[in-house]
Amino acid sequence: MSRVDDAALRIAIVAPAWYPLPPRGYGGTELVVHLLHTELRRLGHDVTVFGAEGSAEGVTMLADAAWSHDLGGQAEAARQATYLARVYAAMSGQRFDVIHDHTGFEGLLLALQSKLAPIVVHTIHGELTESMRTFYKEVADHARLCAISLSQAASAPDIKLAGIVHNAVELPAAPPSVTHARYIIEVARIIPDKGQHLAIQVAQRSGRKLILAGKVERSEEGMRYFEEQVEPYLSPTVEYYPNVAGAQKARLISRAAAGIFPLQWAEPFGLAMVECMVAGTPVLALRTGSTPELIEEGVTGFLAEDADDLVEGANRLDQIDRVRCGTVARERFSPRHMAERYVAVYRRGSVEVEVFPSRDGPEAAALSSRRAVPTP
Repeated sequence: MSRVDDAALRIAIVAPAWYPLPPRGYGGTELVVHLLHTELRRLGHDVTVFGAEGSAEGVTMLADAAWSHDLGGQAEAARQATYLARVYAAMSGQRFDVIHDHTGFEGLLLALQSKLAPIVVHTIHGELTESMRTFYKEVADHARLCAISLSQAASAPDIKLAGIVHNAVELPAAPPSVTHARYIIEVARIIPDKGQHLAIQVAQRSGRKLILAGKVERSEEGMRYFEEQVEPYLSPTVEYYPNVAGAQKARLISRAAAGIFPLQWAEPFGLAMVECMVAGTPVLALRTGSTPELIEEGVTGFLAEDADDLVEGANRLDQIDRVRCGTVARERFSPRHMAERYVAVYRRGSVEVEVFPSRDGPEAAALSSRRAVPTP
C-alpha cells in the first residue's frame, strides 16, 4: 500500500442498491454499511460511500428509492447493473487505497476490473451456496474476502479468507435496564426459516406473551406460512407488529424478557439477536448456524437443541444478569470494534479470528482451522 500504517486511508464503500443508509426498517446489510462508514470517518479515514436514494448526508445516492420493490423480482438484475454502472462512472478518474464492496458478484468483479484501487475487499453477507463457493474460489487470489461469521466460513473451508469480521449493531444510548416485562419477542421476517411457529409454541408452553415483529415475506411460501402457521394463533397473547423500526423497535426489544430465535436454517449472522443482547435482553435460540458463536451461554442467553430446551430456557431467564448481558454484547459488537477489524484487513491483508468462551464442540474445531491467510 502506498500509505504508511498510521496514515488515513482513502476508502470507497459500495453499499447495496436496495435500501437507504441507514435503513428505515428492513435492511440489515445497509445498517452494517452505515455503521461501518460512519465509524471509519470517526477514525479519521477519507470515506466515499455509494448507496440508495434517501440515505443520510455524506452518501452519494445513485440507486432510485423505488427500486427496492424490484428486489427479488425480474427487474432486480437490471436495477443492480444500472446502479453499479452509475457507481463506477462516478468513481472514474479517481484513485482510492481500498474499494470495499458489499453488493455481490457483479460489484466485486467491477471493483477488480476498474483498477481504481490496489486493494479490493468484499464482504460475503449471505448464505454460501455451491455455485457461490465456486465463484469465490476463482477470485480469492485477487480480492480480500471477509466472512461475517465462523459458521459462514466453515461452510466453505476451501475459500481463502482475509478474515472473519462480525457485523456490528447500533448501540443503545441508555444502559441495559434490569426491569422488563414478561413477554418474549422475535424480530424477523415471517417465513418458515425463522421458525415463528415454534416461537408460538414456546410462548404458550412457558406461559408468556409473544410479540412477532417483522414483515411477511412477499413470496407464495411466506404468505402461506403466515396464513396457516401464524395468523390463526394471533390473539392478545400472540401479537403481530409489521416491520417495526426506530424507537418502537428499540422499546419493544429493551422491555422484553427475552428475544427468541428458533431458526430453521444455518443463518450466517443474526443481527436481531445482537440487537437484543446489546439492549441487555437475553436471547433464546436453537443451536444452528452462527448462534453458538454469537450467544455466550448463561451470559447473553441460552442455546437449545429443540423446543423443550427453549421452554426450559424461558423458565430460567431470571438467571441472566441483564446489565452484564448488555455490557458483554456491547464490547463484542460495537461499530468501533467492527471498523477496527476491517482496517486491519485493509492495511495488513488479514485479521485474526476472535475466540470467545462460549464456543465449543465442532465450532471450536472449525475455528482453529480458519486462521486468516494474508491476501494481495
